Amino acid sequence: MSAPLTPSRPDTAVSLSPAALDAACCAALKHEADAWPKPGLVTPVDSGSHRDMNYASFVDSIAALRGYFAEVAEAGARGATYAELQPIAIAAETRMLAATRGANTHRGAIFNLGLLAAAAAWRQANQSHGSVRCGDLVARLWGPAILASRSAAPSSHGQAVWAQFSAGGARAQAAAGFPAVYRVGLPALHALLADGIDEEAALIGTLMALMARLDDTNLLWRGGAAGLADVQSAAHAFERDGGVRHPAWRERLTHMHAWMVQRHLSPGGSADLVAAVWLVHQLGDA
Repeated sequence: MSAPLTPSRPDTAVSLSPAALDAACCAALKHEADAWPKPGLVTPVDSGSHRDMNYASFVDSIAALRGYFAEVAEAGARGATYAELQPIAIAAETRMLAATRGANTHRGAIFNLGLLAAAAAWRQANQSHGSVRCGDLVARLWGPAILASRSAAPSSHGQAVWAQFSAGGARAQAAAGFPAVYRVGLPALHALLADGIDEEAALIGTLMALMARLDDTNLLWRGGAAGLADVQSAAHAFERDGGVRHPAWRERLTHMHAWMVQRHLSPGGSADLVAAVWLVHQLGDA
């Protein structure tokens, strides 16, 4: 069954051209890449728990993806099916892998942000749904097809984790309308910005909120259930102690980063959703 269309605040929806959506998506990816410290993740300071990529890889990847989000948005505006969106995303992934010499820097973002951009463009082309959240549109327009595509998808870490741990990963999030984005990430970001926290710190605070609650398939793949539980526990403790509002928050996350790198743990699924949170924030979704 498709998800209901849940209205957001009508006065906050932003009308964007495909080119503007493309720029907003790339800016969201750059904003996430630039933020420091992010436990286990690539930053301008170091490569975190990743041996096959670094900050330059992310910059090259974002450059390779320019134009993809405009193309997928144009397809969304035309009412494309999920099967018609997939080749556009596959071509973008091919460009990403060529730019990064095989490193998977943004596969999750190609999927998440691509669907949200397509939904935003569909919304603009269908003004009667102008107050509906992009996540709800993704669920309504493409959710069943997204779930059905799992059986035909090539093998991946996410597929293996789903089979072993019954964790839904990116497909389940998208098919359900991105609940982690709208129920966890966006409220966290809005609360931090409302408190006067600067954008970089607010983005990292949003990441920690997601890490505390998301069954991150990257963490499950790298560290199993114990690794996921340890990271979630540490993220919860960080939040209980004030999070990014605490004067020494950077030192605490630097310490967390060190032990996560030692154990090769990376919350890549949470990082992908942080970029999605920033995008829907820019789109005015509530």
